[in-house]
Formats: sequence, C-alpha cells, structure tokens
Amino acid sequence: MLTSNIKLPFRQIQLPLPEIALLLAAFFWGTSYGITKEALLYTGVIAFIVIRFGLTSILLTPIFIKEQRMGLAKDWKFAIPTGGILLCIFLAEIYGIFHTTASKAAFLISLCVLITPFVEAITDRKLPSTAIVLFALLSLFGVFLLTTQSSGQPTLNTLSLEFLFLDLNKGDYSILLAALLRACMVVTTKSLLKGKTLSALSTTSIQANVVTLGALFIFIATDNPIEQLFPTNLSFWVATFYLAIFCTIFALFAQNFGVKHTTPSRVSLLTGSEPTFGAIFAYYWLGESLNTIQMIGGACILLATIMATLRK
Repeated sequence: MLTSNIKLPFRQIQLPLPEIALLLAAFFWGTSYGITKEALLYTGVIAFIVIRFGLTSILLTPIFIKEQRMGLAKDWKFAIPTGGILLCIFLAEIYGIFHTTASKAAFLISLCVLITPFVEAITDRKLPSTAIVLFALLSLFGVFLLTTQSSGQPTLNTLSLEFLFLDLNKGDYSILLAALLRACMVVTTKSLLKGKTLSALSTTSIQANVVTLGALFIFIATDNPIEQLFPTNLSFWVATFYLAIFCTIFALFAQNFGVKHTTPSRVSLLTGSEPTFGAIFAYYWLGESLNTIQMIGGACILLATIMATLRK
C-alpha cells in the first residue's frame, strides 16, 4: 500500500494515500449536492451531465494524449465498459432523486457500501472479511440515522417504525439500481484494469468521454432545446468548473487510484462517508441544522471509515 511519511517532532505518522484520496473524494461528493442543485436552475439535467463531463473530457484530453504517446495508456479500451456503467449510475441517480426524497435517496444509495463486499465475494469466489461487513453495517446504520427527517426530536422507536414502513416507489427502486451499479463499478474497474497499463487519470478521461457521448446522444434523441447546452449565467459556470475539477476529475481519479491499490469493498466503504461530509457542509455552509440522532449517525459513519482506513 502506498504511504506518505509525515515527520513530526516526536514521532512519524504514515498516512495511506489511497484511503486519504478516497476520503477527500467523499468530501467533495458531499459538497456537490447543493452546488449541483444551484447549477440545475440554469439548464436541464441531461444537458448538465453533457456540460459537466464534456468539460472534464476537455481538461483531461492533453494528459491522456501525453500518456498515450509515452505508452502509459495503451490499454485504454478496457476502461470503456466502466464509463458505460458510470453513465448508467448518473441516469439512475438523477431519475431516482426526481421521484423520491433526498433523505431516502441518500440512505438507499449508501446501500452500495453493503452490496460491494458481496459483489466482490462473487467475483473473487471467497467470502468477504468479517471486519469489512461489520464496518459496512455500522456505516449503513449511520447513514440511516443521518438521513432521518422525523418531526420533532426522533427516538429509536420512531426510527425503527420508519425503517419497517419504508415505502418504496419507482424512484426508490431506481436509486437501489444505482447503488448496485456503484458496487459493480468499483468491482468491474478492479477486475478489468488489473495488470493493465493505464493510469488513474487516463481511466478517468476515458470514463468522462463515454459519459459525455452517451449523455449527448440521449440529449439529442429526447429532442431537448439546444440552448440548454449554452447557459450564460456566470454562477453556473463557476459551479460547473468546481464540480468538474473537484467532484469529477479528482473524485473519479481518487476512486480509480483507490481501486488499483486497495479492495473494492474498502473503496465503497470510504466513499460511503459522503453523506457525513454533505451534512457537515450543509451545517456550516448552508446553515442547516442537525438533531442529536443525525449527529450520532454521522459519528457512526466516521468511526467506520476511520477503522477501515487504519486497518491493515
């Protein structure tokens, strides 16, 4: 595992770079919800995907060309299927969020944390480790508490009733599909790119190209107005550049980098801390409040990710 040694006056601390990168990706993804919501005020959903990933493709093309000339991206074809899965993830998430509540979407999408160890177990033909499953369950329980929006101060009794009577509609099933696809994404990336000559940035570039072309085809096929691809508001472009650089380029790079140097289950577990960072961002930046149960949920997620990060 890659490590970075940071020397302090009294001791030396080793920080595992793949895990730290994945936690940063989760942080940026956590901030993306509010920013994306603002950007969508100026364009349509499919058009926004085209713009966001098209910008990502433009920014990464020089790097991909350079690595291709150096022979570092000769296996680029193996990344194409992962780009197709990524497109399906975005489409399923967007459709699901449109038809369900944000809290239910956040809880259901985080099921990928629990699904991934079993998808990985199927591909590797061995049972997932007990520790990873326990960490995933703790993280999932934390997400459930964090995304609870009960009236007044919720209790454990009301939480259990909400869980038992959680009605699922077509949007919820779409989010569940996205959770399954997320699990398949990291496992497929690990499987297809194992031993291949393709850097994490080149992988991200190929994925962005596939999503851009796929979303553009859907945009044209659904007969959307062309004006949606050219918003004129400055706030939109500031938000889009932030999302493209930090929430797309860096986050996907971190995920691809993490998959190369750790297991898919750990990748999903660490990026599953996204709701906690989103809640912290909403609390400090957007002025939203958190009740006691939600704070306990966030603490459960952080505890699970810290234990997974420090575990050899």
